[in-house]
Amino acid sequence: MNKNGLLTQNETIAALPKHDRTAWLKGGKHSCLMPPRAQISKPSRIILLGAPGVGKGTQAELLCERLGTCHLSTGDVFRAAKCCSDNELSPAMKNALDYMRRGDLVPDETVLNMVGERLKCLNCSGGFLLDGFPRTVAQAKALEQLLESHGVKLTSVFNYDLPIEKIVARISGRRTCASCKAVYHVATRPPKIADTCDQCGDKLLQREDDRPEAVKVRMEAYENSTRPLIEFYQQRGLLITIEAEGSPEEIYQRTWRAAKAS
Repeated sequence: MNKNGLLTQNETIAALPKHDRTAWLKGGKHSCLMPPRAQISKPSRIILLGAPGVGKGTQAELLCERLGTCHLSTGDVFRAAKCCSDNELSPAMKNALDYMRRGDLVPDETVLNMVGERLKCLNCSGGFLLDGFPRTVAQAKALEQLLESHGVKLTSVFNYDLPIEKIVARISGRRTCASCKAVYHVATRPPKIADTCDQCGDKLLQREDDRPEAVKVRMEAYENSTRPLIEFYQQRGLLITIEAEGSPEEIYQRTWRAAKAS
């Protein structure tokens, strides 16, 4: 494993079940039901950056599978919280849900408190991959202080980059089944019958958020909020920018080569 915590080409990880993420999804006193995966060397502690539609989620799965780290997605926490009863929610999650139910953005302090309730995950000997947090420089600074207070250091920040016109084409080509929610793409994964779901036969629709004009607005908002964050991690020598074009395996190999060369 290299200095960034990535596997060398001659190292392999045996097929293992996915991590139990009980501690991450529920927080507080909850614990995972399985031990961390064994590491070949030091654990990887990674942050993923990348615009919507850039393929970041797929890379997160590949990295976690091959590095033995646990995927810590803040989006997954919010989705899980919506399915919990109030007595199952931690204080920070109750506060976050109040904002979400009003249609408001969850403030930095609340998100940080939510992450802080999950210190076991940040201290896990198996390492972690943070996805969806931090989103602002203020969150990044607070996370840095939190990790330092527990003697934990990040190994890498991967920024997946793709020109906006390619992201627009990628997202605007998506079609979603009205019934089973299966996802297709008019160019790269078309259904067997146009506008018809292969699985259930219902009609395929284009979500409002996937229309080109909506995608451009989302990309501009992402660029404005993320550019300072990219500069923050550049200054700390942690940022590795990856061209996010090609197959998932090609992008993964590009990630590995860039990290090795850094």
